[in-house]
Amino acid sequence: MKGIILSGGSGTRLHPITKAVNKQLLPVYDKPMIYYPLSTLIIAGIKDVLIITRPDDAHHYKNLFRDGSQYGISISYASQPEPKGLAQALTIGEEFIGEDDFALILGDNLFFGHGLSEKLIEARKNNKGATVFTTSVEDPERYGILNYDKNETPVSIEEKPEHPKSHWAVTGLYFYKNEAVSIAKTLPPSARGEYEITDVNKHFLDNGKLNAIKLGRGYTWLDMGTHDALLEAGEFVRAIQKRSGTRVGVLEEVSWRQGFLSNKDLSARAFRYGQSSYGQYLRELVSEEIDDTNESIA
Repeated sequence: MKGIILSGGSGTRLHPITKAVNKQLLPVYDKPMIYYPLSTLIIAGIKDVLIITRPDDAHHYKNLFRDGSQYGISISYASQPEPKGLAQALTIGEEFIGEDDFALILGDNLFFGHGLSEKLIEARKNNKGATVFTTSVEDPERYGILNYDKNETPVSIEEKPEHPKSHWAVTGLYFYKNEAVSIAKTLPPSARGEYEITDVNKHFLDNGKLNAIKLGRGYTWLDMGTHDALLEAGEFVRAIQKRSGTRVGVLEEVSWRQGFLSNKDLSARAFRYGQSSYGQYLRELVSEEIDDTNESIA
């Protein structure tokens, strides 16, 4: 399975801070925003990732990630000349996807919660055509909203409805069978001139191939596209890290725990960060692993 991160767009909701800097490169506490969605894909076991950016921003991402090998993964790049909707990512990524199934995540989305990896594995294993994740929101008119029947089966999905039938918003993480690419290629633009990901999901729903996984209590989903949401996300990450002593969205850690990086690899990455708190955290991970190994041998 492959993964796509859509990091295009002009970030108008965050102007003026996104006038010169791509939104997904803004700091969210101690890491660039894009670290969080990329870590989610790695947690899902995905090693082959395409980052779609604005043409002028591609070199920034390449400077940040290069080819991804330092994380034990492969990262490719593609450009979105102008933002024409989320479903456009499927057609831009057609060559990258090839004949594989894939996941799409938005570059300004953060997911966190105990058991998230199990949810992601479930999405991969039980995917009949498309799998989406939903979470309850207070302002459903701002989102794509999915309605369930009494058996928790998805029955309808609407994009930013005036009169929402539920409070279950579809988050910015989608797992698709390969056929989603050909579906996206047939979509007409919506009234606002965009190719809507909701229309792709509707196609699978109408054909009985849409699976929806609820992220209930204990899970956090943040769309970091506004000033308040950006601040909230930074405060959330800081609180979790200070309270637990662990970190959120550390690419080297999630790759290491997936087995994509060895202890030696992790040590080398820690050295590159020098005396920063990020590098110190990586060194502590390796040290704890060695201590645990020595104890088991003893």
